[in-house]
Amino acid sequence: MTYQVSRNGQMYGPYTLEDLQRYVASGNVLLTDMAKSDTMPDWIPVGQVLGSTGVTATPAYAAPVAYPQAGGIYPDPPNLNWGLELLLGFLTCTLFVVVWNLVIAAWANRVQPASKALMFYIIATVLVVLNLGGSWGVMISMSHHQQPHQNFVGGFIGIASWVARLIARFTLRDTLEQHFNGPEPLGLRLNAIMTFFFGGIYFQYKLNEINQLKQNLRYQNVVR
Repeated sequence: MTYQVSRNGQMYGPYTLEDLQRYVASGNVLLTDMAKSDTMPDWIPVGQVLGSTGVTATPAYAAPVAYPQAGGIYPDPPNLNWGLELLLGFLTCTLFVVVWNLVIAAWANRVQPASKALMFYIIATVLVVLNLGGSWGVMISMSHHQQPHQNFVGGFIGIASWVARLIARFTLRDTLEQHFNGPEPLGLRLNAIMTFFFGGIYFQYKLNEINQLKQNLRYQNVVR
């Protein structure tokens, strides 16, 4: 089986597994370069190809190539465990998830300044707060045995908050995929259905995986 290798939009190969092992050891191919065979549906990092086949890079006398931008130019993504985010979101009636979405979007804005995800999340958060305020007003009226008035503005704000959240989610999804398939080519793919239903919790699950992969790649480079 042979593999094509991609780096910064340039294609190289095809290479056998033995070629990849030799070129990684010499520093000509990075573990973070993307690789794909004819039987693979998606591009994945070279490090995953070598790891999944049980091939390890042999030491060479050439100076090892450091993992690019590892904790340098690009800061690591927020690494809160997604399960903990889910729990805190449940305990705070989703308020923690709303705040944590802003944290992820702020990080995305640092690594991809052209992204509009943070702006959309801020708009969505403001609308969510306004919608909660209207809901509290209805609950207070009912507690005083008063008939709440129909509020078309409140209904509009509720719909607008959902639309804004969906726009923010899919904007952040595009930002993450662009970053982790460009400047940091780790082969991130985000499912549209999971994005629609789970949003920030799903993103955090994937960012946990990204952080784990980056740590593994750093360790491999140190060992080399």
